[in-house]
Amino acid sequence: MHGQKGSLGKPSEYARQLREKQKLKRLYGITERQLGNYFAEAAKKKEITGNALLKLLEARLDNVVYRSGIAKTRAQARQMVSHGLIKVNQRKVDVPSFQTKVGDKFEIIERLKKSSLFAELEKQKFAPAKWLKVDYKGLNCEVARSLEADDLEKAIQMSLVVEYYSK
Repeated sequence: MHGQKGSLGKPSEYARQLREKQKLKRLYGITERQLGNYFAEAAKKKEITGNALLKLLEARLDNVVYRSGIAKTRAQARQMVSHGLIKVNQRKVDVPSFQTKVGDKFEIIERLKKSSLFAELEKQKFAPAKWLKVDYKGLNCEVARSLEADDLEKAIQMSLVVEYYSK
């Protein structure tokens, strides 16, 4: 009487693309505008746009801190960076979207190295990303190599995100 009840049938192609884009935004904790800017930058590169987009997102400082295992969640990593707890190449960086490069070294600032927040890090069973060299004793990490296709997030269907932005 008052229209369709619930979802009848499978979602449209647009709905699937939108859902993947929203999943990507939530996973990395970024805004619509940031994702649009990252897509525009990835589209200019000579490699596959979906892979280039994921490489840009994975190279963000907040994500690198999370992937190293120093932070338990991306949200915690973002907060650590924005509160100024991280130094990159001996400089304090408080911008979570800072793009790291191969050879960049980051560490927790000296006054917090003895904090209870980091006391249990050595005992945890978290495997850091293969492209990072992590030293839990010294609370520092280095981006050892560039990201490759097998290092990227598998939970997102990047083809749907690329199709969404290609319209």
